[in-house]
Amino acid sequence: MSLDSHDISRLYRAHATDVLRFFARRTLQPDVAVDLVGETFAQAFADRARFRGEGDREALAWIFGIARHELSDYFRRGAVERRSLARLGVQVRPLTEVDFERIEHIASLGATRAALADALASLSSEQRQALELRVIEERSYAEVASALGITEQAARARVSRALRVLAIATDHLEGTPDYA
Repeated sequence: MSLDSHDISRLYRAHATDVLRFFARRTLQPDVAVDLVGETFAQAFADRARFRGEGDREALAWIFGIARHELSDYFRRGAVERRSLARLGVQVRPLTEVDFERIEHIASLGATRAALADALASLSSEQRQALELRVIEERSYAEVASALGITEQAARARVSRALRVLAIATDHLEGTPDYA
């Protein structure tokens, strides 16, 4: 079965909030989450003829597969885009305060932030430092290893373990679909 434009529109109306929640909880940035929802459904629309599942449940799982891919792309290209926008002096239209509050409510970002804070506090100082260097400072694994005086493999392991703790801390939050 392939999807038509009406199917994508129907899925959007029914599940855009779920997809928004998925992105908001992973980026903690409502404006980015809104953009990624749009990109996800635009990609679903463009690729609708390639869908081969049956029924809404499989279609929604397919949508979340696209969402995971969009999120991965966002994180990969994010640093480059942010530097390019800053260099060009481009201002992105900000969301209003009402928009932010609505998205924070939909995604239960307060609970997400609290769960992440608890998980971060539970990390060893070595894991927390490796995670900060890799994620916050956007350093390569080689740079993380050098800064910490460890092998690159050990740096990867520390970051991976830290990310796994953070993922586990947020997986149980209310409103997270099984297929996300």
